[in-house]
Amino acid sequence: MAKKLTRTGNSLALILDRRLLAATGIDATTPLAVSTDGDVIVVSPVRSAKRTEHLRKVMRRAHERYAGTFKRLAE
Repeated sequence: MAKKLTRTGNSLALILDRRLLAATGIDATTPLAVSTDGDVIVVSPVRSAKRTEHLRKVMRRAHERYAGTFKRLAE
């Protein structure tokens, strides 16, 4: 999906259509985190610390259980 920026005062805005917002669960009240690696801009909903820690635990367990499989898949 290609988008163009829209001038808003002295700034530029990116307009996100309803379908994209619905697919990501973002609405007008969702706090967003914006980051970049210098080339790509990433916009994502801010997740709670509890949710982030839960995800880390799940990933750690998966790595402990399937590390050998992940390594073979990467080769």
